[in-house]
Amino acid sequence: MTHLLKNTALGLLMATVLTCLTATGLSAGPEQRPRTVIELFTSQGCSSCPPADKLLGQLANRDDVIALTFPVDYWDYLGWKDTLASPAYSARQRAYARARGDGQVYTPQVVIDGAYHAVGSRAWEIERTIAKSRKNLKNARIPLAARTEGNTLIITAGAAPAGARVKPATIWLALVKKSKTVKISRGENGGRTITYYQVVRDLTPVGQWTGEKVTIKLPKLHLQNKQTDGCTIFLQQDMAGPILAAVEIQNW
Repeated sequence: MTHLLKNTALGLLMATVLTCLTATGLSAGPEQRPRTVIELFTSQGCSSCPPADKLLGQLANRDDVIALTFPVDYWDYLGWKDTLASPAYSARQRAYARARGDGQVYTPQVVIDGAYHAVGSRAWEIERTIAKSRKNLKNARIPLAARTEGNTLIITAGAAPAGARVKPATIWLALVKKSKTVKISRGENGGRTITYYQVVRDLTPVGQWTGEKVTIKLPKLHLQNKQTDGCTIFLQQDMAGPILAAVEIQNW
């Protein structure tokens, strides 16, 4: 049985933009196939979550998916304080529920491409929702690329297709830990040792996209101080709307 929580007010964390934003063209290179973004909202204090945590690790190995774990803090009162959770991630999950209009906030929950949700432990439901998202967002995709040059991370987003109806979008940077094993001594998972995959340790909006080509340059050394393995960059409408593009850099 999934853990349920009523929807509450939006409280997204907005951090300071790290560096400059300038208009430019896309860098040369092969065109990338759009990848589906799967965000798992989970908790160390949720007894229903370990199967979803394991499944997320399997999804992360697919080349057509970018998987991310967002540990939430609203089950901490059950007897164990989640060591990876952030209230900003709980707020992000609630913002999704508000944007969809269904108010459904629970663990384990996956949000797919920012637009659809499914129970995080149900592989068949996730596959069905991935197919639905790909079909419905097929014509909304935007070119997005990321690369490193020396000590600089360069993010490039392309222009909207000619004649497309453009909505403002946020360019997000997620710093990610590939895996983290936690020994839980109390609460619903007391006595268990669980490994979490693709754990987001920091999520920052680094720019805005309004339909024009844009490039963002960030200091790589500053980002690596977070002791993470890599990063995921994604372009998302309206802060908690559909994700139009996503790329990742691993083992940097």
